[in-house]
Amino acid sequence: MKLKLNNSGPAIFMYTVIGICLLITSVCFILFYGGKTDSEAVKWTGVVAFTIMYHFWVRIIMGNVSKLFRKHIRYEQWWFKEHKFEKGLYKLLRVKKWKDKALTYNPGDFDVKNKPLDEIANIMAKSEVDHWINEAISVSTMFFGLIWGHPWLFIVSAIAAMIFDSQFIIIQRYNRPRIIKALERKEKYEKNDENEKKEESEENG
Repeated sequence: MKLKLNNSGPAIFMYTVIGICLLITSVCFILFYGGKTDSEAVKWTGVVAFTIMYHFWVRIIMGNVSKLFRKHIRYEQWWFKEHKFEKGLYKLLRVKKWKDKALTYNPGDFDVKNKPLDEIANIMAKSEVDHWINEAISVSTMFFGLIWGHPWLFIVSAIAAMIFDSQFIIIQRYNRPRIIKALERKEKYEKNDENEKKEESEENG
């Protein structure tokens, strides 16, 4: 599978961070594990940079891997339906006020002017799956504590990353029912219009 790169602003930011962290990690680890220095500051600078790079890099990789089963993800499936408690939760979290300020890796995927609404709803479902996968990726960084010690540092890192990804899950679950309602209104209008034309054709015939 070919890794597809993105040229959106948030994507370029992620690639830049990955590149910088890769450079810092390489330099620090070569110096520390190569015996050039025994400075803990150098080692932990490398570890922090590696952890940040891991969070970003694996997310990009898994986002591409998940495309392999995208066709099996449909917004009509039970998991993606809105549950009763969600409206109250999103109101409490004031999602409407901040949702449009969040970074979007592929802004064009959610462009209602250029994409069919049912396709956008499916993309939202797929995006939600991606971010649930990212939650698992976040948890996996806790195992770095087995390598470098100080597990609480990686637990804090994992929790922070999970909170970060949870905003995108919330946004997809908040927006998708609204897209579906717009789709249903559009389909209803088109059906009524089609029936009217059919009736008019029968009358004229």
